[in-house]
Amino acid sequence: MDDHSLDEFRRRWQEELAQAQALRKRRRPETAERRPRRPEVALGRGEQASGYLALAQGLLEGAGRPPAPRATRAERQDAASRSRSPPAREAAGGGEQLVDQLIRDLNEMDDVPFFDIQLPYELAINIFQYLDRKDLGRCAQVSKTWKVIAEDEVLWYRLCRQEGHLPESSISDYSCWKLIFQECRAKEHMLRTNWKNRRGAVSELEHVPDAVLCDVHSHDGVVIAGYTSGDVRVWDTRTWDYTAPFLDSEYEEDEPGMQPYVSFVRINSSLAVAAYEDGFLNIWDLRTGKYPIHRFEHDARIQALALSQEDATVATASAFDVVMLRPNDEGYWQIAAEFEVQKLVDYLEIVPDTGRYPVAVATAGDLVYLLKAEDSARTLHYVYGQPVTCLDVSANQAAFGVKSLGWVYEGNKILVYSLEAERCLSKLGNALGDFTCVNLRDSPPNLMVSGNMDRRVRIHDFRTDKIALSLSAHQLGVSAVQMDDWKIVSGGEEGLVSVWDYRMNQKLWEVHSRHPVRHLSFNSHSLITANVPYERVVRNTDLDFTAHRRSCALRRPRSKACASRCSRCGYTPGDGGKAPSSCSICWGTPFPTRERPPCRHRGLIHAYEFAVDRLALQSTLPVCRSSADPTAGHGYALALAFPQDRS
Repeated sequence: MDDHSLDEFRRRWQEELAQAQALRKRRRPETAERRPRRPEVALGRGEQASGYLALAQGLLEGAGRPPAPRATRAERQDAASRSRSPPAREAAGGGEQLVDQLIRDLNEMDDVPFFDIQLPYELAINIFQYLDRKDLGRCAQVSKTWKVIAEDEVLWYRLCRQEGHLPESSISDYSCWKLIFQECRAKEHMLRTNWKNRRGAVSELEHVPDAVLCDVHSHDGVVIAGYTSGDVRVWDTRTWDYTAPFLDSEYEEDEPGMQPYVSFVRINSSLAVAAYEDGFLNIWDLRTGKYPIHRFEHDARIQALALSQEDATVATASAFDVVMLRPNDEGYWQIAAEFEVQKLVDYLEIVPDTGRYPVAVATAGDLVYLLKAEDSARTLHYVYGQPVTCLDVSANQAAFGVKSLGWVYEGNKILVYSLEAERCLSKLGNALGDFTCVNLRDSPPNLMVSGNMDRRVRIHDFRTDKIALSLSAHQLGVSAVQMDDWKIVSGGEEGLVSVWDYRMNQKLWEVHSRHPVRHLSFNSHSLITANVPYERVVRNTDLDFTAHRRSCALRRPRSKACASRCSRCGYTPGDGGKAPSSCSICWGTPFPTRERPPCRHRGLIHAYEFAVDRLALQSTLPVCRSSADPTAGHGYALALAFPQDRS
């Protein structure tokens, strides 16, 4: 309300007060003559009125003025006695219309009383936006006015965005963002409890018959796998629909089993990429169909493959060449950049959030290259005789492990380079073993997690350039690792997947499989693990009796001698027949389409879902159920049901 409007409001209000007083005098002339008149006492500037009259008089005297000094006890008693006099009651009763008008006008005003001053509502919101949820709750208990401000939708919407809840929602999607924030916090607490107590559902993704798993990759719950048969398969674990489609590779004219092995697979939100042993590269668009949209051929075997997680950029390394592919404005794929390096590439990663021109980092022996599409290959790091053992990149940094060799042994380290300044920022760690994996992209700010051949998982702090925590996690070397703000999930060469609460330095639970853990990825509610075997040779299942001996429920009598038949279906291993598909004991769960017992020497892919707030045995989801009783011991007598080892 500007000054002109406020003056006009005062003038109209004074006129209405004068008209009301004149009307009362005309209506009650006789009563006024019979009753002796008492002198009316006008309240001065220094006197304090009470109730609505104080608000009205303060507005008439000028809005925005600091309130009058607090009256003494005698003055308050005098004012109270005057307010109980008949003329005062008449003035208060006759000013009901004025009070209603005052309340309506005050509701329309945007000024908020802030102790002894008045602030605009928008300015108060800007002040309160720097408070967290606990401080907002305390401020809401100060007064009704502060409660209105502290529960404003803008503040709680910003809190939801800051803590990562509903990042793609707008403020108009919900009417009460405080309630939405409380529900998200409760869901987050439930997920964390399920992670700690190993409560949820687990499923083993269906394996391709007569093939060995070669490589696995996942993105946001979508899993892609390549096999020795040349098949490429995709699962969407977000919907619990495991009828995974096969991506055609245009080898239909060849005989089954004669297709080249799949060397690498990568996937993001829209693309799936597979590299084969013969140097071919297939790119599929997950939104259009199962046929490749682009096919690229190298003269030699593809040694490294990288796919951007944000856009459609693919990088491949074959022999001494590194090629970057991406579609043009019309949608046709073309070579965006091509580089020549001095040695064979071992690791290749695409830098995220680089804009129009893609940037990649490649390691070749003891050389580390920075590859920019608009520039030639530049050497980022080189020390003769110190090969690079692992690599990971973020938006502006690159971290890689270096193996120290030579007469002066300095210990194996992880070097962190700035991609903008192209210089070394930190030298972390001093381990005897080789660093086998490092995760920089998914780690919290100022932290990084790494795995080493000395069986330890380390958390590095960039602020102090020291090791914040070291965990003895595995029996063999660490092959995969990832962390978030409270937990670490690591995989080892022995096939063990361990979950740690690194704030408490405590192992929560572990799961063991037969082969090394080659892929590991998790988010707040799910976990994807893949055990890929060393050998890529399909064993004869009819000759491998151990595959069915552990999967079949052969009951051991008291004499400790192995029984010869299944307790349910009567199947005898080694008699040349096949286990019936209807026997849930022999097969774990009934899969009528299978022709032989599942063999774990071909690799495994497991999908864990912790958003299910119930036991896996009670879940209707397609989980793997074990018929054996849980064994008492570390990591077994827990809530999550895990299938019996059928290897």
